Amino acid sequence: MYRDIAKLVLYRDLGEDSILMKLSEVFEEFDGGHYEKPVLVSRIYDQIKRILDISTSYGFDKNLWHNYLAFILITNENSFSMTCEKVGANDGTVNSFAKADFKIFKKLFDFDFRTIEEALDIDCFSTITNYKAIGKKEQMYNKNVSLKVQKISEQIEQAADENEIFDIVTGFYKAYGVGMFGLNKAFRITRENGCLEFVPINNTEDVRLDDLIGYEIQKKKIVDNTEAFVEGRKANNALLFGDSGTGKSTTIKAIINEYYDRGLRMIEIYKHQFEDLAQVISLVKNRNYRFVIYMDDLSFEEFEIEYKYLKAVIEGGLEIRPDNVLIYATSNRRHIIKETWSDRNDVEVGNGMHRSDTMQEKLSLVNRFGVTISYSKPSQKEFFQIVRGLADKNGINMEDDKLFLEANKWEMSHGGISGRTAQQFINYLAGKSDIEE
Repeated sequence: MYRDIAKLVLYRDLGEDSILMKLSEVFEEFDGGHYEKPVLVSRIYDQIKRILDISTSYGFDKNLWHNYLAFILITNENSFSMTCEKVGANDGTVNSFAKADFKIFKKLFDFDFRTIEEALDIDCFSTITNYKAIGKKEQMYNKNVSLKVQKISEQIEQAADENEIFDIVTGFYKAYGVGMFGLNKAFRITRENGCLEFVPINNTEDVRLDDLIGYEIQKKKIVDNTEAFVEGRKANNALLFGDSGTGKSTTIKAIINEYYDRGLRMIEIYKHQFEDLAQVISLVKNRNYRFVIYMDDLSFEEFEIEYKYLKAVIEGGLEIRPDNVLIYATSNRRHIIKETWSDRNDVEVGNGMHRSDTMQEKLSLVNRFGVTISYSKPSQKEFFQIVRGLADKNGINMEDDKLFLEANKWEMSHGGISGRTAQQFINYLAGKSDIEE
């Protein structure tokens, strides 16, 4: 094993602490014959535990060794995989290096662990290659990643040689990309030791646009804009504003689910992170994805100046915003930044400053969103239509008169008419065991 891994070229940057490297060291000592059995067994179990931990996190099953190797192949960002992400597998000398590496991975897939298991009196490798995982709720792991890794793993299992593996892996790179951007839909950002990092959001809400009852005009506007964006045509930054609970955030969440398979990814950024916006954009501008930077419940008080970072990034800085990045924001405020009546007085007594200039500076932020979509509170009739639609989706067959009467009682004591109130009411009904039909 260790001799083969040492011959890797494109995929050699696995990290000295990687499971594959640690097991390689174990097999090197085993083949050399100079080892203490209890120590070697302990080191093997350390790596088996790490494989089990990864498998639990990603919901792997059946052959965990193959799942782990497939995971390496589709997450390793190197010159070859990054190029394939952008243009696919074109003819080039680098392909010979890639196929040589894939030939090594084929050997690793077919590796026979029986010799070392018999010598050390262990069966852990046999166990993880014939594994039955405990069933888990989807919230406990990233199902999207799990399914993709296991599918690639099974395809490589059946591959006859490195040429077939080449087609399988490069096809995945072209379709989904490489690394965490290829596997995950959405991300947050964090700073570790001063370095900006993307953290996958493993459990995004599986909501679709059809789940949002009503607001057809609003949905069409954001869909048209997003369609243009993922197809590489001109598109605008979008601001969804209006009353609380009307489905603004749900629309954005649905967009990423609808367009993930077409290369759309989402990065959620909070207000206190706006100073990192320029760096975030610089890190993703050369990737073969379309990124929506998502800002939920965007608003600023008079004393907050973070909006200046946002203005500079959206439009106004020297560097042009890349074509693969858009900003989608939601806000309960039409103008995002809180205004006061004093802003409208033209001159501030004492220093001669024009307050109207201050107001114009604040309003100019909204003007930099090319698409603004209003989500207003539904009428009573629209509210009942939402309730009926949600009830049907949840298998609640209550008669209209009874349903609307109960919905009316609910909204009067739970924050008034809104899509959110309707959903909460349906959740309440769905949780009851004695619904009258």
